[in-house]
Amino acid sequence: MNYQRTASTPVQDSFSFRRRGVVASLLSASALPAIAQFRIDIVGVGLTQFPIAIAPFRGEGQSPQKISAIVQADLERSGRFRSVDASTESLDETSRPDVGVWRQKGADSLASGSVTRLADGRYDVRFRLWDVVKGQDLGGQSFVVPQGDLRLAAHRAADFIYEKLAGEKGVFSTRIAYVTKAGPRYTLWVADADGENAQPALASPEPIISPAWSPSGGQLAYVSFESRKPVVYVHDVASGRRRLIANFRGSNSAPAWAPDGNSLAVTLSRDGGSQLYTISAEGGEPRRLMQSSGIDTEPVFSADGRSIYFVSDRGGAPQIYRMAVSGGNPERVTFNGSYNISPALSADGRYLAYVSRIGGAFKLQVMELASGAVNSITDTSADESPSFAPNGRLILYATVQQGREALMTTTLDGKIKARLSGQGGDIREPDWGPFQKQP
Repeated sequence: MNYQRTASTPVQDSFSFRRRGVVASLLSASALPAIAQFRIDIVGVGLTQFPIAIAPFRGEGQSPQKISAIVQADLERSGRFRSVDASTESLDETSRPDVGVWRQKGADSLASGSVTRLADGRYDVRFRLWDVVKGQDLGGQSFVVPQGDLRLAAHRAADFIYEKLAGEKGVFSTRIAYVTKAGPRYTLWVADADGENAQPALASPEPIISPAWSPSGGQLAYVSFESRKPVVYVHDVASGRRRLIANFRGSNSAPAWAPDGNSLAVTLSRDGGSQLYTISAEGGEPRRLMQSSGIDTEPVFSADGRSIYFVSDRGGAPQIYRMAVSGGNPERVTFNGSYNISPALSADGRYLAYVSRIGGAFKLQVMELASGAVNSITDTSADESPSFAPNGRLILYATVQQGREALMTTTLDGKIKARLSGQGGDIREPDWGPFQKQP
């Protein structure tokens, strides 16, 4: 079988799962400009949500960013929170709320704060969180940041609130990567987890595919066609420096980081056929994982680094398999449907997300690995490239919604979806980065 993926020249190591039921190409995408700013639309209703009021931060009217709106959107997008209107209130981090009033409004918690521009041009962002049911002060934080980090301060405030009320880490201050095509130009973007504040990491007249975050969040591996063939690079996000990892005979693609960040799994055709290898994150000689007469590609490591999930047509059609990194016979994981690709694993190892072709449509599926139970969680028909949030609560993916390319997040049950939609152009290949270390 001759499978192709997002290239103007054949790449025989990935499957023809692209949108609109064809072997898709980034070259065939719309020539509309890439958009770095996204609007968030929340759809759906979750089963259990925390009712929370986010009061307008004092002084945010003079701030370039409306902190309270960013915090509110973050919390809503998680699927764990429901907003209670606080738009007419005048509160800050020093205010002690009348808890009876907020209980009557239906809120269980309240956050309020302030934004102050300092003499040196930086901004002082402060907030406090209250449990209005118990009348308890749950603490707060303050950040002094340059103007360019105001959104980051808001995301960190949302992370604090999420952790205090949901009991687990928030992912709002993490980053995502994705690829766009505008005319003849391909761009690899790094953006906030809500899709805003996108910055270009790489631009090229040749295709860029398969971006993958390193476990530290400081590097991106990806495949570039600058050499008129697929070649794997590792790119330092902060400095822009990059190094060549795999440029062997034939195709070099589908990089996936090992959990320790010291090596990557890649798909190479150097020895004939598309096969899985591991290679040092500094480059060097790759180690072949197994012998196969089929196409093996799209590897992804388990969180403990002991297993690799991958896609293979060894049974006649693309399915997802699992094998030990140390070797041995692979075992098949997906059995529902005849075409399953693009595996992604939650950090806790409980869930596998993937894309299944169902009646000509490409739909996001979520499998509970322990039971094998599978749920189809979208109503769109061109889903691709699922990637879990680092806390395992959300999945990022690309799709076409209402005729437009879109980045989406969804809860694992599909009940809450957020569209991070551009105004046009081709948006795809998203990958959600790891938790960021706090300064």
